Amino acid sequence: MSSRPLLIALVAGMASATGFAPLDLWPVLILGLAVLLWLTHEAPTLKAVLLRGWIFGLGHFTVGNNWIQHAFDFQDKMPPVLGYFAVVALSLLLALYPAIAMGLAWRFSRQVTSRAGWQGPDAGFVLAAVAAWIATEWLRSVIFSGYPWNPLGVAWLPLHSIAQAGALIGTYALSGVMVLAAGVLYLAFARDYRGAGALAITIGMLGIAARIFVPAAPAADATRLVRVVQPNIGQDAVGEPDYNARLLSRLVWGSGRAGALPRLIVWPEGMVNDWVEDGYPRNWYRVDPRAIRAQIASGLGPDDRVLIGGTALFVDQQGEATGVGNAIWAVDPDGMLGPRYDKAHLVPYGEYLPMRTILAPLGLARLVMGDVDYVPGPGPRTLPIEGFGKAGMQICYEIIFSGQVVDRADRPDFLFNPSNDAWFGSWGPPQHLAQARMRALEEGLPILRATPTGISAIIDAHGRLVDFVPPGQEGAAEAPMPRPLPPTPFSRLGNWMAAIAAALLLMIAIAIRRARR
Repeated sequence: MSSRPLLIALVAGMASATGFAPLDLWPVLILGLAVLLWLTHEAPTLKAVLLRGWIFGLGHFTVGNNWIQHAFDFQDKMPPVLGYFAVVALSLLLALYPAIAMGLAWRFSRQVTSRAGWQGPDAGFVLAAVAAWIATEWLRSVIFSGYPWNPLGVAWLPLHSIAQAGALIGTYALSGVMVLAAGVLYLAFARDYRGAGALAITIGMLGIAARIFVPAAPAADATRLVRVVQPNIGQDAVGEPDYNARLLSRLVWGSGRAGALPRLIVWPEGMVNDWVEDGYPRNWYRVDPRAIRAQIASGLGPDDRVLIGGTALFVDQQGEATGVGNAIWAVDPDGMLGPRYDKAHLVPYGEYLPMRTILAPLGLARLVMGDVDYVPGPGPRTLPIEGFGKAGMQICYEIIFSGQVVDRADRPDFLFNPSNDAWFGSWGPPQHLAQARMRALEEGLPILRATPTGISAIIDAHGRLVDFVPPGQEGAAEAPMPRPLPPTPFSRLGNWMAAIAAALLLMIAIAIRRARR
């Protein structure tokens, strides 16, 4: 077997990863996918196409997930060099999804060739590839707890007219539109101008539908303010003796002082490092939680509220710790805590170590410091915030799961997404922000996103940045409270939209195949 197609696949996969933030070279992504379609159609055997798709995915995911290595720089129990192996090992697994998608498309194209004698690529082949990509990308979000980082659909964000269609069909179906765009390019090079034109018109019609059916964002509520605080203290400061007190003082200072309008202030994930809840065994407290809460509330006006991120403790009847929770609370001006949200979708190897009894003796540890694993919460919840409506809570990594961020029985008015992206180098934070923007588009909900070192942002219900604090800067983003849209089609049906889109495209591909006969 010639190695040339594999080298082309690897280069195309690596180049295609530049289509995401921070580079946003989406035309390169389309070109890379067009090359993948060509390699798929021209593969002589199923084994060859699976290998080509897998090599493409290996290059694509290795470059796109390079930021994961940076997390190992803050882990004392494992050497930083292990991070490079972790990126490649993860990519070896993730590469199976594009391999399967291209294998399904190849099988479809061979049926056309054998039964109709048609040798060239056509719109049917492209549509089959699109349907297969949608299905496998969705599978990537659910298998082994899911890892849907950087779905192709998020690369449409620079083209807002196309990205806005996420409110109609969701991110995974929008990823199919990216493959569809690659199909336009591939068919044009193959001189199937009729097929390329038909696919291009389909993309244009989707953009028009988004403009017609997605309403304009309502004006912000000028009677209330939201303020997102970014203290710009990174992971390298965690070991310093005064870290907890200095960080809390920086957050309180960044929250500003009470003004004429009620303010909802939001802090990043896990920034309050002393226990804030009452009721734990006394020996667990280093500082009186009442004093911590009083300091948090010290700058609040009578109508202000602050959403904080910290750690909750689970103890048994003997006072022994059985787990911890990655939590959010609302704090009122009297220093009283509102209902608690515990992160539900935990990061494997980050917040808990799978198969601990096997892996821990081998020297492996979770990346988040501490020896007690985090306990998952019950899932998306909507919590009332007095004076500011209903907040949906999604901590850090949870925001990347399309269709899984809202309690559909109790739709919130906005989402709060505290995160700690200080682990993630220069590529991780802008990619994370882009995926949060896609959730705003899909659900028609504003998002308040707070991180310690950036990028913190206020995002409107169309996924646009109202205000933000750049990475590596201390500051706060402040704006009138954005309002939500009415429920979008995607917010009503969730990822059934992806299933509907994939099934519809496959039926059209089959109709084209029968016409070829």
